[in-house]
Amino acid sequence: MTETQILENKLDVYAIRQQFPILSRDVKDKPLVYFDNAATSQKPRVVIDALSNYYQQYNANIHRGIHTLAEEATMAFEATRDSVQAFINASEREEIIFTRGTTEGINLVAYTWGRQNIGEGDEIIVSVMEHHSNIVPWQILCKEKKAVLKVIPVNEEGDLIVEEYQKLLSDRTKLVSIAHVSNALGTVNPVRRIIELAHDAGALVVVDGAQSAVHLDIDVQQMDCDFFAFSAHKLYGPTGTGVLYGKKRLLESMPVFLGGGEMIKEVSFEKTTYADLPYKFEAGTPNIADTIAFKAALEFTSSIGKQRIRDHEMELLSYATSRLTEIPGLKIIGQAKEKISVISFIIDKLHHQDIGILLDNQGVALRTGHHCTQPLMQRFGISGTTRASFAIYNTKDEIDIMISGVKKAIKMLS
Repeated sequence: MTETQILENKLDVYAIRQQFPILSRDVKDKPLVYFDNAATSQKPRVVIDALSNYYQQYNANIHRGIHTLAEEATMAFEATRDSVQAFINASEREEIIFTRGTTEGINLVAYTWGRQNIGEGDEIIVSVMEHHSNIVPWQILCKEKKAVLKVIPVNEEGDLIVEEYQKLLSDRTKLVSIAHVSNALGTVNPVRRIIELAHDAGALVVVDGAQSAVHLDIDVQQMDCDFFAFSAHKLYGPTGTGVLYGKKRLLESMPVFLGGGEMIKEVSFEKTTYADLPYKFEAGTPNIADTIAFKAALEFTSSIGKQRIRDHEMELLSYATSRLTEIPGLKIIGQAKEKISVISFIIDKLHHQDIGILLDNQGVALRTGHHCTQPLMQRFGISGTTRASFAIYNTKDEIDIMISGVKKAIKMLS
C-alpha cells in the first residue's frame, strides 16, 4: 500500500466520535472512556434518529394493516431484513429471522431443530470458551433427550485445539455449536474448518456471531454454516433485536417456536396452519422500532467499511497490549494468533472487581467478572478478568487514560 493510499484509508476517528452523543458526557467528573464494547456498543445519532423517527412519524403495527402508517412501518421493517440479507450474504431474505438477540436465536434452534432431531445417546459439541447462552440451551436439551454434551478444549494462548475437536467427532455427533469469536478472550475461531469437519461427520453447525458480526466480514454462504445468530446492540444498533440466519431447507423442516399471531395462516379449533418463512418464527408484535433502527446501524458500519474499522481496532489492540505488558504483575489472558479488539487481564493479588471500580472513578468503563464464560475462567484457574474491548470511536489517548488508571489502582490497592 502506498503512502497516499494509507492516508486516504486513514479514519478521522474524532469526526466519527462526534456522531455518538454519549461520548460527550462525563462520568465521575471525568470524560467518559468507554471500553465495554464487547458487552454493547454505543449508538450513533443516525440510529437514535431512526428510532425516534419511527415513534414520531409512523408508529403502527406491521404486516396486516392497510392504512398508511401500517404500510410505512411494514416497508421500513422489511427493508431491514433486506439489509441484513446483504450484510451477511444470505441467499434468500426468507432465511433471515428476527429475534430478540443472539441468545433467543440459539434457543430457537435448540427448542425446534434440537427437539425434533436429537435423541438418546446423540452428541452435541461446544467449546470451553462458549458464552453461557451457547452452553445452557444445549445442556437443557441434552438432559431432556438423554444426549451427550462434549467440549472442545483450548490451549494456554486461548486457541481451540482443533486436533482434540476432530477426536470428539463421531457418527453420533448431530450438532456443533461454536462461537465465531470469544467474548472473553477475543479469539477468532477457525469456523470454516470446524464446519467442514462437522459436515464430513454428518453434523450441523450453529455459529454464535455475537462478537464477530461487527468486526469480521460475514458471508454465511462461503462459511457454509447451517445457522448463524447475532445481535444488533453489539453492532452499533439498538438493544432487544437480533437475527437468526438458517438455511432455508432447514428452517422449513423445523417446527414452530412460539405460537400466536403473525406466525399463522389460518386458525380454527380443529386445525391451525402456519405461515411461510420467515414469519413462521416471528410470533406476535415484534420489536418494530429497534428493528427499523437496526438498518441505520448496518448502513453506518458499511459506510465506514469493515476493513477500515478492523484496521483501526487492531491498531488499538496492539497499542494496548504493548502498554499493558509493561505493567509489573499484569498478565493478559488470551493471546491467540487470531484475535479481535478484546483484551482481558489479571493483576497479581488484586481482584478484578476492585480494578473496575477504581477505573470507573477515572471515568473508564471496563467489564469485570467471568463475562458469562465461567467454564473458561475455570480452565485458566481464575474467577474472572478485567476486560477492555475497543470500537471504531476509541483512541490511543483513551488507552493512555486507562493505563494511567490501572497504575493508580495498583498503587492504591497494594
